[in-house]
Amino acid sequence: MRTVRALWGSTHPGPTLVVSVLALTLGIAVGLDAWRIALLTLAVFAGQLSIGISNDALDAARDRAVGRTDKPIARGDVSVRTAWVAASVTLALALGLSAPLGWRMLAAHALFLGSAWSYNAGLKSTPFSVVPFIVSFGLFPSLATLAAPQPTFAPGWAWVAGAALGTAVHLTNVLPDLDDDARTGVRGLPHRLGPRTSALIAALAVLTGAVAVLLGAAGGYLGAVSPLSWVFFAAVVGVAVATVVRALARPPARVLFRFVMLAALLLAAQLVASGSALTA
Repeated sequence: MRTVRALWGSTHPGPTLVVSVLALTLGIAVGLDAWRIALLTLAVFAGQLSIGISNDALDAARDRAVGRTDKPIARGDVSVRTAWVAASVTLALALGLSAPLGWRMLAAHALFLGSAWSYNAGLKSTPFSVVPFIVSFGLFPSLATLAAPQPTFAPGWAWVAGAALGTAVHLTNVLPDLDDDARTGVRGLPHRLGPRTSALIAALAVLTGAVAVLLGAAGGYLGAVSPLSWVFFAAVVGVAVATVVRALARPPARVLFRFVMLAALLLAAQLVASGSALTA
């Protein structure tokens, strides 16, 4: 049980659960059968486990160097070898669960996971660190639509919304760790932009995603926007504005990440609320 707890703590449980729930709700929103929803959710969950564990396994030495006591692998609660076995098994499980949903969904999920693993494997330390987030999150809405009996890719506006969300997540997720990353040689795009610029671009990205969902789901006609979509859109705008004000008024801090995460969750809810438009 100690090993299981340590592995779970290495999966980045919060993001893992959020992404898995988002897959579940998107599956419901596009009208998948119950068994397809179950497989989609479990496949995404297993994939997220593999992403999180592989990230911490690769970063174990750096985490130990900066005294990251919140990281089970760095603490020695579980060995790096065991972590790699778990990451490999959950990766294979994610692909195995995707296969019954069709080769298109399997291929899309493989691309999603490959992109995420490429970030862990080294892209995080380059100016292109945001690319895996753009690719994986941009593709994410299509996992649900490709899992349908008549698979289709999600429309372009959903790709834009997903990519914008991924950009915002990346630019703010690293803000609390900039100093530790600098000490261990990690210098991705947010590190090069600086915390304040990263936070401002993240807020703009979230707004871009909200506009894409608002107009895309309504076919570009504002009169067709549902009241619920307007509510989510207004909430996203409010949080994004608060993020900009906070970033300009005071030194960037963890609270900016929380602001953007709140806006990202609202954007995700806005995307889920437009589920029927994803298959139009």
